Amino acid sequence: MLARHEDPIVAIATAPGRGAVGIVRVSGKNIAPVIQAVCGRSLQPRHATYLPFRDATGQIIDQGLAIHFPAPHSYTGEDVLELQAHGGPVVLQLLLARCLEAAASKEPATGGEQLPRLPKLRLAQPGEFTERAFLNDKIDLAQAEAIADLIDASTETAALSAARSMSGEFSVAIEALLDQLVHLRMLVEATLDFPEEDIDFLQKADAAGQLDRIRQTLAAVMQRAVQGAILREGIKVVIAGQPNAGKSSLLNALAGAELAIVTPIAGTTRDKVAQLIQIDGVPLHVVDTAGLRDALDEVEKIGVERAWAEIETANAVLFLHDLTRQALPDYQQADGQIRATLAAKLPRGTPVIDIWNKTDQMPTTERPGLAALTADGVAMSAKTGEGLPALRQRLLQVVGWQAAPEGVYMARERHVQALRRVAESLDTASQQLDAAQPALDLLAEDLRQAQGHLSEITGQFTPDDLLGEIFSKFCIGK
Repeated sequence: MLARHEDPIVAIATAPGRGAVGIVRVSGKNIAPVIQAVCGRSLQPRHATYLPFRDATGQIIDQGLAIHFPAPHSYTGEDVLELQAHGGPVVLQLLLARCLEAAASKEPATGGEQLPRLPKLRLAQPGEFTERAFLNDKIDLAQAEAIADLIDASTETAALSAARSMSGEFSVAIEALLDQLVHLRMLVEATLDFPEEDIDFLQKADAAGQLDRIRQTLAAVMQRAVQGAILREGIKVVIAGQPNAGKSSLLNALAGAELAIVTPIAGTTRDKVAQLIQIDGVPLHVVDTAGLRDALDEVEKIGVERAWAEIETANAVLFLHDLTRQALPDYQQADGQIRATLAAKLPRGTPVIDIWNKTDQMPTTERPGLAALTADGVAMSAKTGEGLPALRQRLLQVVGWQAAPEGVYMARERHVQALRRVAESLDTASQQLDAAQPALDLLAEDLRQAQGHLSEITGQFTPDDLLGEIFSKFCIGK
């Protein structure tokens, strides 16, 4: 892994396709030969220079801006060259090929002197520029992941949260926890190292109070991280119910667009229809499914099977009921069967929200009875939008969204899991400390494990295979 990161790398850093501007980025040690070959001159550090980019014969490929960032003051911590040209795919491929060609030859510089030959310049792998920034201590692992999350953000709230993590806000909170934990470990280790002393180091230093404060701080950080993970991953919401309950109408109402076909004919939806929407900046992956019943033909049977497959992986289920048919015994029996199957198939704790649809078709005389029927659900009309705001807020409530007043970190599921492992280790440490005869060696081990789990978040102790998994999901050129 270390040898691979000695090679200079090059890639197109802008998205594929046509655009006004495209960027080719080079990073590595001593990239002066590439600068000289492509630009025909040396560049003033960190100044944009407008000039022609030339091929090996001196022909102009394009004209644009060239910027040289000498190490260590660059994104990667290495020498970096950025060539900003017109954003045509052919132009950028020509520039990319020119950089690779220049590195492979000993072309004379202006005045005839020979520039040192570069190690073999190669194409960058996905995320390799950011990986080098991490390896060269320009950013930590949480900040590196936040860069990818900022690029992938699907809502404004998610983008702002990713920017907070990218600037180091999440990392600062983790480092503060680490400092407190290291200080407490020092006290415990001192007690272990000097057992002959009569001084009760831990009691005098209020070790129990320190541990309690660490746990309180951890809980606050975890709460913000959990919200950040919801922002990043989004929430999968599946709409389920009998045919013609209004599932497709509800999807259209939530999305604010006619995405699914709506007809009075039962069984119109044969396959899932998915749409990404947002509620208060939280991304929701809403899935409309086929009506749940004994299928009448092979195609509908496949649709029902796919519906149950989507339901089993949902973060929340909207169980739709048709108020106009609610009094019919057959309808009630079918709803009961669906509810029993939901309880059997869904993972424990998955919320199911009862939606009583078609309030617009209810006689005025029957409306007073809605309160008892919808005590734990939401009464609404997918057609008119009545009750839709209440449904949106209920959705955020059941999935655990509670935006912290001071803002949310963009976090990933691995961060949340690491924080939970820290909490478990600290819980065990607290039990040891509260015992009549504390086992200090076990207490020290619990604190050591907690520190290790915290360090995984920022990448101080991270296995190479995890790094490969994280950076491989970046785009090439970043």
